[in-house]
Amino acid sequence: MFMIELNDTGWRYWLLTAALLTYGVAADPIGFTLAIGLTLVHLLHFIVSKRSITAFPIQVRVWYLSLLLLAQVDGLNWIYWIPAIGTWAQVLFGYCAMARFVSLLPWNSSERFSLNLILRTFVARPVKGSIKQKVVAERH
Repeated sequence: MFMIELNDTGWRYWLLTAALLTYGVAADPIGFTLAIGLTLVHLLHFIVSKRSITAFPIQVRVWYLSLLLLAQVDGLNWIYWIPAIGTWAQVLFGYCAMARFVSLLPWNSSERFSLNLILRTFVARPVKGSIKQKVVAERH
């Protein structure tokens, strides 16, 4: 049930980000700024290691960073609760809602957009690796 991956660099980035977002929503908004900075470092690290800006893991991190930046807008700070909760789901259980959203983007799926695709994408069990591959495998 738990997917704790202490030896995985990406998992450790997500753990620190979850802790910073939790600090931000519970105690001090500086946690949000630190989480944004760490996410930028995380993104740059993965761009260098994947040697691509279009790889699926990079897309997930770009959209995640975009969500954190959107939450910086006055009146939208409540949005920080979404990645705070979602990042803990990723860290503890391997369920990444952002990756599931990103997998539905037209350039990431050859399958026709449908209610069935959306349901399969969001109710699929957490997997090690890419949710994109899991949803495609279940289709066949």
